[in-house]
Amino acid sequence: MVSALLCSPPSWSGAPAPVIAILGDSLSAGYGLEANESWVALLEARLANEGYGYRVVNASITGDTTAGGLSRLPGLLARESPSVLIVELGGNDGLRGLPVARMEQNLRRMIELSASAGTRVILAGIQIPPNYGQVYTQQFTRVFPALADAYGVSLVEFILDGVALNPEFMQDDGIHPNALGQPQMLDNIWPVVAPLLEAVEAAP
Repeated sequence: MVSALLCSPPSWSGAPAPVIAILGDSLSAGYGLEANESWVALLEARLANEGYGYRVVNASITGDTTAGGLSRLPGLLARESPSVLIVELGGNDGLRGLPVARMEQNLRRMIELSASAGTRVILAGIQIPPNYGQVYTQQFTRVFPALADAYGVSLVEFILDGVALNPEFMQDDGIHPNALGQPQMLDNIWPVVAPLLEAVEAAP
């Protein structure tokens, strides 16, 4: 199920608040968590606390792949016209052993569609266990920084940095972070989000 977090009211000028959209999978959909515990909800709170007048739209679906995200992106761009799009997808591609080249193509197309719509992109990188061998794992991991370099988009190198290998931060399935891991996820993302928002607001 897609959820929409409306974090900030319209500005005093009467213009609608700019949008940050998250296009992700279970890591962003809040799998196994209360609605106010996910890193997306924590992002909403931090934006409000620090005076950013953004509305957060969470278009994340548990189990989604880059192909699913790509199919949904045009509608999201048309409906919300986000200033910033955080793409947190690819983990399910990797866990299912889907072709890395196809994942890269899907992410590349998402970046291009977003750029055409005037939306700034943040790629949230993910790493996977070596279930499909070292070559596949290395190819997978290289996709995110390679695309960020090629298109000049912002990159969160590993959204689960400091979380994935800490059992205190993980649910019993060993795949999904628990509520204790969500603040660390936000801490991994915020240093990329904040400068981009400053750049967006400074742009003519």
